[in-house]
Amino acid sequence: MEKNLTAELVVNKNSIKLNPFAEQFLARTVVGAVSSLKGTENIGDLRLHLDHGDVKLVVNGNELPLTPFPKKILTNTVTGLVSSLKGVEKIDTVAITVKSK
Repeated sequence: MEKNLTAELVVNKNSIKLNPFAEQFLARTVVGAVSSLKGTENIGDLRLHLDHGDVKLVVNGNELPLTPFPKKILTNTVTGLVSSLKGVEKIDTVAITVKSK
């Protein structure tokens, strides 16, 4: 994925406004975690959806199957990061979209 990234964050179906630092931190953290998985070479766009412990990951239009270990790491990493953001309280669902410009 290129250096210029955009990220969109939706928590519990509410869009969360991100300042430039938070947007880049979120985008780079998610891309870094996902890029270690098989089938994630040359990430152009990425969609990650967490819903009560269920994880759906789509990279470049292809849904990737995940075993329990990467699901748990992605869930804990994303939940920890997102819970630190202003305006985020209880987290039931998270949707993150990252794209390279």
